[in-house]
Amino acid sequence: QVQLVESGGGLVQAGGSLKLTCSGSGGISRLSVMGWYRQAPGKERELVATVTGHSATNYAESVKGRFRISRTTNWSTIFLQMNSLKPEDTGVYYCNYRRITYEAWGQGTQVTVYA
Repeated sequence: QVQLVESGGGLVQAGGSLKLTCSGSGGISRLSVMGWYRQAPGKERELVATVTGHSATNYAESVKGRFRISRTTNWSTIFLQMNSLKPEDTGVYYCNYRRITYEAWGQGTQVTVYA
């Protein structure tokens, strides 16, 4: 069973940067897709970015050009480099793992951006 542990969240001023890390264990497959989702207070969880085992990436329009997702060569860890942060980036960021019909989520890490 895949387990995901996020780290790197925090409090940052608008315009600043943070880097999130998601460490996976329990049988990570190179055929999987891993990614970051976020949920702001009172809103639904939304996609931020995903990366495949071949490092193909996909980004939400709102973060393109500011965020960069990457994955280690053993496929088990992903990163989210977040630059030029805005208050609207505030939320709980969750790591996600998907392979065919199997899906796992991390516990989430809080990111708060203040003006």
